[in-house]
Amino acid sequence: MIKMTMLLKRHPDISHAEFVRHHIETHGPLFRSIPEAAQHVLRYIQTHPSEGDFPVPQADYDGTAELWFDSAEGMRTVLGSATYQQQVFPDEKTFLDHDNTLILVGEQTEIIAS
Repeated sequence: MIKMTMLLKRHPDISHAEFVRHHIETHGPLFRSIPEAAQHVLRYIQTHPSEGDFPVPQADYDGTAELWFDSAEGMRTVLGSATYQQQVFPDEKTFLDHDNTLILVGEQTEIIAS
């Protein structure tokens, strides 16, 4: 299993609220529509910062996306698919600042299980 974690920065032309709304209501369903995702994506989670008094400092990012793929080849299949290339990736350009978005791909090690 391969996990891709993205620390997301919004496109400078939109507000944080617009970013969150687009990420949840438009981009998530669009990614879910990729036919190859049904076979190769095991899980996809979006996280957006919460307001509050937390005992840790908040990073200056607009959200995260975490995707678990069945394999590196499965990840290549999904991200190389026609639906991703022609619909999902162009949508990313409307709400993400790709130059300032960070991506980490790796294998996770479980420390505490629920």
